[in-house]
Amino acid sequence: MYAIGFSVLFVSRLISITILAFRAQHSLCINPLMAYLAAAIILPVVIYLFYSVKRYFTIERAYGIDHFDKDYNEPYVKKGIFRYTDNGMYVYGLMILYLPGLLLLSKAALAVALFNHIYIWVHYYCTERPDIEIIYGKVPGG
Repeated sequence: MYAIGFSVLFVSRLISITILAFRAQHSLCINPLMAYLAAAIILPVVIYLFYSVKRYFTIERAYGIDHFDKDYNEPYVKKGIFRYTDNGMYVYGLMILYLPGLLLLSKAALAVALFNHIYIWVHYYCTERPDIEIIYGKVPGG
């Protein structure tokens, strides 16, 4: 059930930002080539994250099964994109939120994407990180 809730939250964020990007397109005053270059850099990273989740991390774990199922007991993943950071989902995955703003040159969409990215990090430090300390006894890399 928690996976449905997280899916709705994530998809609604992306849809809202995309609608905002269409409504406020061409409000970003930079060379479009620079915005498209930034999007071209972000996209492969996001794709590599999704590949790493599917191949090494698992979709169930991405949804937070270790926080909701007390019988789930797997070690931290250090393969794929997760070898570069202990929190690939928040570091790299949320970059997808910036793509509509970059591709449609929308200042408002980029601002909302940044707000969402920061807001999710606040959730991590206030909710998820303390839970990780309870589940695993310590926070990897922390």
